[in-house]
Amino acid sequence: MPDQGQLTSARVIDVLYRESDKLYYELARDCGLSETAYWIMYALEVSGGSVTQRQIASDFSYSKQTVNSALKTLEARGLVALAPSADDRRSKLVSLTAAGRAFADERIRPAIAAEDRAFTSLAPVERAELVRLVRAYASAIDAEVARLRDERGQQ
Repeated sequence: MPDQGQLTSARVIDVLYRESDKLYYELARDCGLSETAYWIMYALEVSGGSVTQRQIASDFSYSKQTVNSALKTLEARGLVALAPSADDRRSKLVSLTAAGRAFADERIRPAIAAEDRAFTSLAPVERAELVRLVRAYASAIDAEVARLRDERGQQ
């Protein structure tokens, strides 16, 4: 049995995040999509059916190239259409096609509903605390990575 120090280390969080990532990888695979394509379809569903490439890249911390590659696959499957964005000339608006809407209704919406049920199975105070703590942890990691980069730059 792990000792208390092992249960409270950053490694435990790393393992839990990887377990979560594996669940989403399996959802994507079950849909016949790459993880990036899955998250694009997810973003389209939660945004009401259209979102810019730039927003997808920003929300999911993907490179423009990664988003473009996944969009080509989704477009080839007839799930999304691309058009110039009225708001941002440097980005395209990605929209669900009729086939994409049907796919999202069958595959993405049920996964989002399951995710929502899992989250709301926690008490309201637990949900608020979880969000607060994950945000604080992510900010702390960001600060430490920035510090490491600064130290490397000074060497």
